[in-house]
Amino acid sequence: MRIVIQRVSKASVTINQQVKSSIGLGYLILLGIGKEDTEEDANWLVNKVISLRIFDDEMGIMNRNILDMNGEILVVSQFTLMASYKKGNRPSWIHAAPHEVSIPLYNHFCETMSKMLGKPIGTGEFGADMKVELLNDGPVTICMDTKNKE
Repeated sequence: MRIVIQRVSKASVTINQQVKSSIGLGYLILLGIGKEDTEEDANWLVNKVISLRIFDDEMGIMNRNILDMNGEILVVSQFTLMASYKKGNRPSWIHAAPHEVSIPLYNHFCETMSKMLGKPIGTGEFGADMKVELLNDGPVTICMDTKNKE
């Protein structure tokens, strides 16, 4: 699994000119799911995201996590994060999980994230044409990959 976490002041996802989800202060998470990914990968990422200290404390040091801030989370499925660009100039999606794998893992990730956060999270709609808006705070943007835990 690969994610891009963006610390935001606000974010929303719109489908067919209707806002599906919107959040205030928190994280916009773009989630890519690969063929080899499992619930173990999702659980590792959720724990990492919830504990990640990327909000400023009173000294201006990134020392607070999402729970400390009573922040919100919006998770958007993003199969293009699994792009392979090794050959040629047109990305290949051979590493992206098929729907029968990715939909249950996306749902598990979102349900687990909501449980750990202690409140509902915002979501997009798997496979939909979504318009995502955000006000990146910082900007702070972090990428994580369960196959390359740095």
